[in-house]
Amino acid sequence: MPDLLAKILHAVTAKSYVPLKAKPLFKRLNLGADAYPEFRRTVRELIRTGRLTMGRNNTLRAGDAHGSVTGVYRRAASGHGFVRPHTVGGVFKPEIFIREDKALDAATGDEVMVRVTREATHIKDAAGEIVRVLERATRTFVGTYFERDREGLVRIDGNAFTHSVIVGDASAKGAKPQDKVVIEMLRFPTPDERGEGVVTEVLGPHGKPGVDTLSVIRAFGLPEAFPEAALAEARQVASQFSESDLSDREDFTNDLVVTIDPPDAKDYDDAVSVAIDPKTKHWVLTVHIADVAAFVKPGGALDTEARKRATSVYLPQKVIPMFPEVISNGLASLQEGKVRYVKTVQMEFTPGLQKGHVRFANGAIRNRKRFTYDEVQALLEALNAEPGTRNESPADDAGSSVPRSAVRVPGSEDDLLPMLRRMRDLALLLRKKRFKRGSLQLEMPEAVLEYDADGRVSGAHFAEHNLSHQIVEEFMLAANEAVAEHFTRYEVPFLRRVHPAPNEEKLEAFAQFADLLGHPMKRAQDRFELQRVLDATADKPERAAVHFALLRSLKQATYSPIQDEHYALASQHYCHFTSPIRRYPDLQVHRLLDKWVRTGSASANVEELAALGEHCSKMERRAETAERELVKTRILAYLSGRLGERLDAVITGVADYGFFAQAERFPAEGLVHISSLVDDYYWFDESAHTLEGRRTRRRFRLGDRVRVEVARVDLQRRMLDLRLADPKGKPEDGGSGAPLNPAPSSKREGGAGEPAGGFPHPKRGKRRK
Repeated sequence: MPDLLAKILHAVTAKSYVPLKAKPLFKRLNLGADAYPEFRRTVRELIRTGRLTMGRNNTLRAGDAHGSVTGVYRRAASGHGFVRPHTVGGVFKPEIFIREDKALDAATGDEVMVRVTREATHIKDAAGEIVRVLERATRTFVGTYFERDREGLVRIDGNAFTHSVIVGDASAKGAKPQDKVVIEMLRFPTPDERGEGVVTEVLGPHGKPGVDTLSVIRAFGLPEAFPEAALAEARQVASQFSESDLSDREDFTNDLVVTIDPPDAKDYDDAVSVAIDPKTKHWVLTVHIADVAAFVKPGGALDTEARKRATSVYLPQKVIPMFPEVISNGLASLQEGKVRYVKTVQMEFTPGLQKGHVRFANGAIRNRKRFTYDEVQALLEALNAEPGTRNESPADDAGSSVPRSAVRVPGSEDDLLPMLRRMRDLALLLRKKRFKRGSLQLEMPEAVLEYDADGRVSGAHFAEHNLSHQIVEEFMLAANEAVAEHFTRYEVPFLRRVHPAPNEEKLEAFAQFADLLGHPMKRAQDRFELQRVLDATADKPERAAVHFALLRSLKQATYSPIQDEHYALASQHYCHFTSPIRRYPDLQVHRLLDKWVRTGSASANVEELAALGEHCSKMERRAETAERELVKTRILAYLSGRLGERLDAVITGVADYGFFAQAERFPAEGLVHISSLVDDYYWFDESAHTLEGRRTRRRFRLGDRVRVEVARVDLQRRMLDLRLADPKGKPEDGGSGAPLNPAPSSKREGGAGEPAGGFPHPKRGKRRK
């Protein structure tokens, strides 16, 4: 129904629309005859809600400006919510604020119809009320079972609902108080009434190891076991594979090829090689990607299940792969010393880094060396420490070796070090060129959990993103661009990775925000101005606030066959090609490239690609949200046993009820509620993002460094309350509410390859496999 509704509204709001009766309008939409009953029902509903009006001659017209819109609802922790309207004709509309008592029984993720009661202005947001829930995002929820007055209740995890849900007699499933359970919602809660559900599964006692993971898997509907048909197909293709069978494949098995991955990685989907052509002195970058398409045939059981999953999911201590392990960790994985099938992209770059000849091949390689990121980083640091060491250009070196007295690769050949040096030099040049064209370097550090011998969280830290990561990142970006540019040149439809340019209004708002923090911008739409602000704050206390603010100003990257740029990368043509083991869009691109390599042509249905792109984008968001939820749950569980622990933090958000603070060296953010600021009465200056004391004039503003302590952890609602370590303002290690001063010097991390909206760079997830 939502798609049909959008089509009707798009037709009647077009400038060229002449009012039509229902049947002529139906014919204009080119819908099948069997869709007419649904069309009639949708038209009646639109008339009832005021989005359509019927004229004197029964002609249909668009409703008034304060009619209804459809969109996706999300509930905030306060109880109020927002609806993000669907785009109609490529036009984006602002979010609509929904008061808690105007939300009916809508839950986060539901498709809803909203009557707009106030249009958006430059001062106020749009507001409205939900008139109907069109489609539920889910009826399955996870929560904690408890009993009150002999009645069974479940408190749903997170802030999805204000009230707990009645589940009646849960003894049939053996639920006990404080058990984590799965329920199916029969009647959704409203602000005034409890909902009603039935317990469908008991996961185990709250706090038992593994129950938190199972809770997230059930809450997000993540798949686990593979169908037997998919497992049987995987075993069959594995039994038929022979390393000696290189028919119709280019033989790269004697080439020097390496992989670089985390130490705990099990599947290796990319290998690289960098050489210098002795005749032309040009760089030659060769990227080999695991040829999953050679083992997964379209329409088979493996393909059907992978398409459904669309992505692997990387949860802490658990990976839910897109393919069975016999494929993902075995047959397709580019293991050291093994012959493996690959899709190869070979790119030539001049000394000035102009892209020359690019070619593609179905190939076979033998991985010479499996490096870890830490090993490569240690070798690069040793190389850089050698006297006289400098970045090379192709003209400087066509094969000279690094002095072997200081640096060696244990157990490997001496030709590896010269190639590592070439990899470093080429990657740094590619990176410099990318930023020169306007690519943004957003620094969004990733949380990494630490565990003790019993598998319990013992701490956490921010992931490092050093030169070894950047080498692989730049090479994967180059390969992705090369494939996208090739298909674009020959007008072959393919699934792009698009990141549309942000709305000018949001960039203007970001510019005003940056100006308040002392970083004025001349032109908010200038990406070089944006990068200047990012660079200026990279080592400042306000770094997190600035980078998060820009992140929120950007749109979300998606998969689509419609040609559009990748804004964050400043790339006109981009796709995902380098991770077919864990991303279905990459597999789709591989299949097109395979057709091209074999026949010199390729084609695809744009409508099918659009549907696939929408599905893959949705599954990607689900996977990322599930991962963040479990990481947050485990960090909060860890902090729940450390009440009173002190942390150096930076203020990342300010509101009339308090301010949010992000710990500087620990991946946790919490709220310092205004009620805990007992030394004065504080008022909120919205324009300056500041809380200021009326008597003391003490201020808390975005970017300020503060020392806080853990006050309360609400595991059920996933919330962390902090309080100032010294609420009266006595100095302590820099003091609380300190003015904007530079933070202590720290190692600056490089930006991710796709730094926006939580979007994975080409190797995302590999650090946690």
